[in-house]
Amino acid sequence: MADPFSKNTATSVEDAAKIIPRAEFRVFGQGVIDLVKEKMWNGKTVLFQARRMPAETYFLSAKTNEANVKVRDGLLDIKTKVGETPEGYEIFQPRGKFQFPVKKEDLATILSHLKVEMALSQDNYTIEEFIAMARQHGDLAPVTVEKMRYGFTIEGIICEYAQVWLNGAMVETACAESENYAGMKQVVEGLGLAAMANTNYLRAAKRVVGME
Repeated sequence: MADPFSKNTATSVEDAAKIIPRAEFRVFGQGVIDLVKEKMWNGKTVLFQARRMPAETYFLSAKTNEANVKVRDGLLDIKTKVGETPEGYEIFQPRGKFQFPVKKEDLATILSHLKVEMALSQDNYTIEEFIAMARQHGDLAPVTVEKMRYGFTIEGIICEYAQVWLNGAMVETACAESENYAGMKQVVEGLGLAAMANTNYLRAAKRVVGME
């Protein structure tokens, strides 16, 4: 079975649009990891290697909770929310991964997903320049995110539990994601997470930095 937690690679906007989006159910809170570890062996569980991720920068926008924009390994990755399942699981469609420095036109596309405007006078922008611009913008907030992730699958459903540091504040998280929504529901219930609020990274980070 291919590792579902594969390396970050660049994709064009056109190629990203062809990717079948997965639905995701994610929770944050204290005690989440112990709960998952206790219940994760109820089904056919396959473990994957634990991974400490390179530090990421998420760009939070006061104007939307539907654009997941982050930088990792020098690539800016965009996913936008395109719907929800009947169970309330969120569906995010990949919109492409951009290599820095980015062209002015590409940065304008990125900002349109964040629903903010900036005056763009240069032909190209480095990641450092974009972060500095975001810090000065009243509706944007760049947040440093560090993750220690423990991936596994149950009955083919991709899952993980993780320690996450949002600007240095540690929280625990767990998630299930798949195109198989019925299978997801069974796994979420089996892990004891169904009664918890479905909270994506954007909303969790906004709470930490006071944007929500």
